[in-house]
Amino acid sequence: MNKKILIISSDYTGHGHKSIAESLQEKIEKNEQTQIHVVDGFSLGGTALLNIGKSYGPITRYSTQLWNAIWHVSALNSYAIDKGVENLIKDNFMALLNEVKPDVILSIHPNFNGSVINILRKEKIQIPFGTLIADLVNIYPLWCDPRADFILSPTKEAKRKCLEYGVPKEKIHVVGFPVRERFLGHKRKPFESKSEHNFLLMSGGEGVGDMNAIAENLLNHFDCTVTIIAGRNETLKADLENFLKPRFDKRVEVLGFTQNIQDLMLAADIGIMRGSPNTMFEAVATNLPMIITGALPGQEKDNPLFAEKHLLGVYCQANEYLKPIIDQLLANDGEKLKKIMESQRKFINPHAAQDILDYVMSAQKATLKSRKRRRTPLVLATRKSFKKFKRRKPLKKLIRRVG
Repeated sequence: MNKKILIISSDYTGHGHKSIAESLQEKIEKNEQTQIHVVDGFSLGGTALLNIGKSYGPITRYSTQLWNAIWHVSALNSYAIDKGVENLIKDNFMALLNEVKPDVILSIHPNFNGSVINILRKEKIQIPFGTLIADLVNIYPLWCDPRADFILSPTKEAKRKCLEYGVPKEKIHVVGFPVRERFLGHKRKPFESKSEHNFLLMSGGEGVGDMNAIAENLLNHFDCTVTIIAGRNETLKADLENFLKPRFDKRVEVLGFTQNIQDLMLAADIGIMRGSPNTMFEAVATNLPMIITGALPGQEKDNPLFAEKHLLGVYCQANEYLKPIIDQLLANDGEKLKKIMESQRKFINPHAAQDILDYVMSAQKATLKSRKRRRTPLVLATRKSFKKFKRRKPLKKLIRRVG
């Protein structure tokens, strides 16, 4: 009998949520017993909620201070956010359940945890619900709804935060951070000192940070080539090309949003990047030593220190420290660089995506058995109860199905 997993994700609030969904989808493409349906949670709320999701990119790109304010205010008002999102998505969400008929629901975006649980409880729908946290340390309170049947945490640090927010210990399970297959399974050559180094400079899908100054610093002080990924920020890409190309010519290459990041990581000697969880773990998976130059306030604030704590990379707090840090990494035939690479190989869980899927399916069975033991009626909403909710738009446009 086929099992169906409904994943609630996001297409516009950074690329990390989509990457996590893709890493899970890859694992079940050849599994005829499991199907994954991915939906952008913001699309379930119509134009109003979708526009909120789409605003993430411009806000984080042009005003990190505004994002910091939004993050902290919303963190203090989780009940209001849950209620507001619940009201916006309820009709389409109920119609979605009727169409997909999932055996288990997995949320990988914090804005849809409490809201979905509210709907399931009010409608007496006994579908197991779990959360997969997409942040590493400084997690949002919305990730930690204690009513969830299970919460999957990528790190021990995130688990401790869940406990602080009141989630029962038995509901939290550390599984690692899932990474897409194309970043895994590569054997990087041992580091060797050489006359010219290749730096990869990237700052997330939205392309934020003072990449001009960082690139200029590298090109002025090292015999190197620099590959820069500007992401979706076309203005930044044009500015970088206009500023750097006339002076450094073929020593610098500026790219926009690209799908072959793994090849660029494998070709680089050192990656210089923002502390986004997805980018950090993709670098670790490809065994690329990292220099983290900053992080978004709020959910990414503690990620640079996380990298240093686990010897996955080093934190550069200002551009003036970049050259001394690289000199230290390369000193003594790259002694510190080699230690970072060794630590990365020990730290990464290459099977995280499969472990997550295995846990989700086992948790679905365990949850249903537990409810039966408690004599909780296993009541799925009937077709009649679903029909009272009108669809705002054809749901097939919102759902991505794999399996």
